[in-house]
Amino acid sequence: MFTQQLINGLALGAVYALIALGYTMVYGILQLINFAHGEVYMLGAYLGIIVFGALTALGLPSYSLALTLVITVLVSMLFCAMFGATIERVAYRPLRNASKLAPLISAVGMSIILQNFVMLSQGKEYKNLPPQFPSEGLTILGANVSPVQMFILGASLLIMVVLQLFVTKTRLGKAMRATSQDRVMAGLVGIDVNRVISVTFMIGSALAAVAGVMVTLYYGVVHFFMGYLAGIKAFTAAVLGGIGSIPGAMLGGFMLGLIENFGASYISSVYKDAFAFLVLIITLIIRPSGLLGQKSIDKV
Repeated sequence: MFTQQLINGLALGAVYALIALGYTMVYGILQLINFAHGEVYMLGAYLGIIVFGALTALGLPSYSLALTLVITVLVSMLFCAMFGATIERVAYRPLRNASKLAPLISAVGMSIILQNFVMLSQGKEYKNLPPQFPSEGLTILGANVSPVQMFILGASLLIMVVLQLFVTKTRLGKAMRATSQDRVMAGLVGIDVNRVISVTFMIGSALAAVAGVMVTLYYGVVHFFMGYLAGIKAFTAAVLGGIGSIPGAMLGGFMLGLIENFGASYISSVYKDAFAFLVLIITLIIRPSGLLGQKSIDKV
């Protein structure tokens, strides 16, 4: 029982971590909570079920399920990355020098717009995707690790490692870190700040799309309101790990998945969603900067 819940919690935490990375990257550069990020995740889930359904109609899964999944993930990532860049350009860039409340209101408004757009275009009904993987997989200490769980954990860990290497080793990644530390000075030394911010939104949105496809494969159902709760939980994971810290978002995501899963299993499944908000409250009281976050320093 314990091992099975541990595996289930890690798979759920991997999804939260991918979404939380988008929150923490945007906040690290703009000091902005992108509350529309959960809806980008929701768009990725819808795209996953639409693209996979279209490829199924063409008979591609019967030829190669792996190729079908790769195409589905890549299409969802590309679409959501462009959508994230569009959101930044339309909703956030014009308000970059405004008071902090204005971008926040714009983010909430963009979230509501995306929810209603999907509801009107796709309907209020739940969309279902039949199981694509067998339920039986590896047996570890008496627990079953299904193929979809192995896919989620393997792909998530690979993406997180690649992202960390990208941010720390590449020229663009260093520009992102410089912009995060001091946007004005980064511009003065020749960094295209607008380009860096746009790329940050694109990367975060692409990661949310991957998480959306994974959830579609895992649960087999999508809904226009699914991004709201997942976004709040991923934001909690980012705060828990230390918002603005990429390793912190990863750690917070996995911890939140484990806390939620063990709480639902051993305490009460009725309060499953409440555990995330309880963690958020406790974290803000005890350690507002998060587990791996650094205390902010006021600039003179």
